[in-house]
Formats: sequence, C-alpha cells, structure tokens
Amino acid sequence: MLDSKLVRTQLQEIADRLATRGFQLDVARFESLEAQRKAVQTRTEQLQAERNARSKAIGQAKSRGEDIAPLLAEVDRMGSDLEAGKRELDAIQAALDGLMLSIPNLPHESVPVGADEEGNVEVRRWGTPATFCFEIKDHVALGEQHGWLDFETAAKLSGARFALMRGPIARLHRALAQFMLDLHTGEHGYEEAYTPYLVQAPALQGTGQLPKFEEDLFKITREGEADFYLIPTAEVSLTNIVAGEILDAKQLPLKFVAHTPCFRSEAGASGRDTRGMIRQHQFDKVEMVQIVDPATSYEALEELTGNAEKVLQRLGLPYRVLALCTGDMGFGATKTYDLEVWVPSQDKYREISSCSNCGDFQARRMQARWRNPETGKPELVHTLNGSGLAVGRTLVAVLENYQQADGSIRVPEVLKPYMGGIEVIG
Repeated sequence: MLDSKLVRTQLQEIADRLATRGFQLDVARFESLEAQRKAVQTRTEQLQAERNARSKAIGQAKSRGEDIAPLLAEVDRMGSDLEAGKRELDAIQAALDGLMLSIPNLPHESVPVGADEEGNVEVRRWGTPATFCFEIKDHVALGEQHGWLDFETAAKLSGARFALMRGPIARLHRALAQFMLDLHTGEHGYEEAYTPYLVQAPALQGTGQLPKFEEDLFKITREGEADFYLIPTAEVSLTNIVAGEILDAKQLPLKFVAHTPCFRSEAGASGRDTRGMIRQHQFDKVEMVQIVDPATSYEALEELTGNAEKVLQRLGLPYRVLALCTGDMGFGATKTYDLEVWVPSQDKYREISSCSNCGDFQARRMQARWRNPETGKPELVHTLNGSGLAVGRTLVAVLENYQQADGSIRVPEVLKPYMGGIEVIG
C-alpha cells in the first residue's frame, strides 16, 4: 500500500506515475473522500472540544448551586452527535482504505516505460540453445512415452490443469526441489522454512493478493470461523513472518527460502497453455524472500535475481533476463526482473522466475518495521521475493533440453547425486 500522506500531497504526480502502469487512479473520488474526511474530522473535533467545555461548566454550575439539568441535556445531545460523527468518519475512512488497497505500487525510476510485455527490455542472456539432429518432442510426449507423466488420470482425479507424475519423473521433480534448497541454503545464505499451506485473509492482504486478486485464489469457507485460503506462493507465508514486528537492525537482512505447493485458480488464463505443465492449478515452487534495510533493497534485488540465475546455470539451461516494463509488472512490485528459460519444443524462452522488489508496499500493509539505529525510531522495512525456481517449469525445461533421439532424458550433472547416480531415465 502506498503512503496515504504521499498520495494526499502529491496526488496528480502519483496519478501520472501510476498511469504508466496502465492504472487510472480515480483522482476525483479520492479528493471527494478526503474532503469529506477533513470536514467530518474538523466538525467532530470541534464538537468534542465543546462537549469538554460544557462538562467543565457543569462542575462549576453545580458548585454554585445552579440548575445543571439543561447543561446535562446539552452534553448528552453532543455525545449522541459525537458518536454519529465518529461513525460517519469511520465509514469515510473505510472507503479511503479500500481505495488505497486497490492502488498498485509505484514503478521505480529505473523501470522502462511500456504498455505491456512488448515493452520489456532484455538485460542479458546465458547459454546457447542446443540444436537437435532429430525431431524434438515436447515434455508431454516425453513424459507420456513411458507413462510417467499422466494428465488423463489427473483429470479423472481433479479435472483440468493438474498432472500426475510417477516413477523417474516424480523422482526428478523431487530432486530439482532438493537441489534448489541445498543451493540457496548452502551457498546463498537463506534460512530454510516449512510454512503452512493454508493462510487467513490478513496474510494475503499483507502481501497484496487481497482484496484485488481474490478470484485467483482457492478459498475454504468455514462456518463460524475465519476462512482459509490455499497459498498461491510461499511469498505469502514467508513475508508475513515479520508482520506486526519491529526488527532490530542487526537482524537484517532476513533471507528465507521454502519449497511448497502453490495453488492458483488461473481465473484469467482461460485457453492459455492448456497442454502440459506450464500453467496449472497446483504446482511446486522454491520461493526466496528477503526482508532488508530500505537503503539496500535494490542491491538485494540484483542479488536475489542472481541467486535464481545460479540454479539455471548449474542445470546448464539457457535463459535470458528481462527488466519488466511499467505495464507488465505485478501489482506489488516497484521493480521486477523475469527469468525466461529456453523451451525447445516452443522454440522460445518462457518465464520460470519473477524476482521483485516491493519496497515498503507490503511492509505498510503488514506493519513490518525495523528500528533505525540512526534515528532510534521504527521505520518500514523493504521486502523482496523471487522464485528460485518454479519446480514444474524447471522439470519441463530439463526434460526438453536434455532429451535424446529415443525419448530418454539425460540427467543433468548436478542432479545425479539426488537421483542415486542415474545418468539417463527412459
């Protein structure tokens, strides 16, 4: 959430910056609500002051032996008016809060301006896509060849956009997650965490999924108790570890990593990537989160992105890094890099990780702070998150990039210890 004081004092400038994201801030509505808030607040404060004066006058009149009944009646009337004013003020503030929660983050000055993905800027590439002397198969054909990737049975169990993995492919999927966790904890300094897969609404509001993206979530309604939501990413549970906390400067940076399933309804993805494992309702991800001193957050973004890149480099998978433009960034991000891995069957790069600096946007929603040693006062932290990596999409890339003419798959060198030394599956 943006700083409401900043929005009030620089409303048109904020609206102009948000317009580069394709978001039209309702300036008139904000100004109207703000004017109402000021008027009601001023009236309420004046009424409270008058009531306090009348209450004091009652004591003085009583000491003089005067009739205080008219004064008591007036104070009671003022009390009723005061309560009505407070209710009106609460309603206006709730409307303002709702408006503020719908506003995306401001893009950083270094973010390229663009309307959509066409405005993204390629930063670098790593590796060279392999050439094959045989007809390339996609991951679906490779997986189904030996019955190890079964979408038909998954559909029988759960419907569309689910996969059933068996045998060596299930083991390869597990090996990828274990390798990623070992790399991030052993070399990149992250603390491994095991988090709940079900969270309540405040956690999702804290990281920006609610209220705007509720249709993308799987919700479990419980009569008489708070609703649960299946996590769309471990970013939600990891980032909310610091919700409501005031951290000591010595604790920063905090770096968490977790391997979890992720659940998304893909409400806006009808007809997209219906074949295979690219876009599913349930998928696994190794997620990285950093909580940092605001002065270091853009350096931390470069580090976080490099941590994700290292996974692809160790696996020998060609990829490219894109700086997302203003119109293609996620709701809570102030700057984002996407990693796209080479997918041979599609003859193009596909997203496998998104690494974002959210600035103080999430921290303000969560009230996550640190005590600045220079001022001694609590200030908002900065939060970052990134996939390190999406396990299913990494499996797709491994299957396709390491395929052989007979449909077998060579096991990448770094995964062999996790596969019991097996060099080829299939």
